[in-house]
Amino acid sequence: MKDMRRCKAKKMVAILMVATLTMASLAGCSSNKKEITSNQTQETTSTDTKAGETADTSTEVRAVMSNEEIVKLAASEGKVGNWGLGNEYEIQALLTKYGQPITYLSQAFDMDGFDDDSITLASAMTYNELGLVKNSYDGAYNYSDTVGTIDMNDEGVAMLEDNIFCTRAFAEQNPNTVKAFIYASMKGWKYACENPEEAAEIVYKYGSSVSAEHQLYMASEVKKLVETDINGNTVTELGKMDEAAMSQTLELAKKYIALDDKAAADKLSKLTLDDVRDTSYWEGATASTDGKFGTPEKASVTIQLKWLPQAQFMGYYVALEKGYYDEVGLEVNVVSGGGDISETTAVSNGTVDFGVTWLANLIAANSGGMDLLEISQVYQRSGLVLVYKLDTFMK
Repeated sequence: MKDMRRCKAKKMVAILMVATLTMASLAGCSSNKKEITSNQTQETTSTDTKAGETADTSTEVRAVMSNEEIVKLAASEGKVGNWGLGNEYEIQALLTKYGQPITYLSQAFDMDGFDDDSITLASAMTYNELGLVKNSYDGAYNYSDTVGTIDMNDEGVAMLEDNIFCTRAFAEQNPNTVKAFIYASMKGWKYACENPEEAAEIVYKYGSSVSAEHQLYMASEVKKLVETDINGNTVTELGKMDEAAMSQTLELAKKYIALDDKAAADKLSKLTLDDVRDTSYWEGATASTDGKFGTPEKASVTIQLKWLPQAQFMGYYVALEKGYYDEVGLEVNVVSGGGDISETTAVSNGTVDFGVTWLANLIAANSGGMDLLEISQVYQRSGLVLVYKLDTFMK
């Protein structure tokens, strides 16, 4: 039965490549320790009794190692996993934080390595792989609450993920179009976050790459990334580019992005936020109450996603379905990603007008000679966690 489950999981997760790619730390606890509760794992011991005596049974609640202890143990055993492809920087920063080498196991695009214990500390996106690990629907692994996570936001090594970007030249030449696109997209994201069940259904209608159950799970988790910042605060202005979070991402990118080209590496070391983002378009878009920005310079535009249709991108599908793009005078084509499609290259060479990427990807692209510009930061916190089995790291 378990082999059948794994087979289903491989088929399902193969199309959930993390280029889309339950917090475990106890807030406010300096030791960062967790306890195993009665519905997770506990060690029970009983004393031997003589005939006629009442048995004396005691229950010992066992603690799980601290995050630092977990990272150090998994790293010493070479069992920290990640996919690479730009997802590794936060993991490397975490390993550095705890004095470990920044090497990691190459993790497949499923969670079989976690399931068979070849990877004891596995990378997972909260809205994707973590759901497959914990849930019981078809294709999932059904670990429920027997797993814990190490959250990159809580550890202070979070890097910002999905944003909206275009080329600097396109933005300068088409300011009305850019502001109208941001306005309608953020309207779509707002509706999607307020109505995640409906948003999941809309994405499913547009050719979902996953099951309806997993799509709904994804929508509920993506909502958290859009509406909560890296410090756990509620975000009231969707799509805003937070200076502190962007600066943290840039500094970590400079430290961990490895570029072979000397000129590119030198450019990376000197990049500033002004080289990768412009807040004026988002500010202009969100200042409007009616979505009137003048005639769009380019009325028919295309946005390139990072991966196949899924709730990771639900705001754009909702904006399309609800007619929000039509309302601002835009005809928008949403193009799925996947395979060897590079969203940064597609935008840079003019194949598409807008794209969705991670800030680190945009930083690397600009270091290599592109001139891309972030115009809205959709995800306000990292969705990356390291997941582990509680009973593996018991004290």
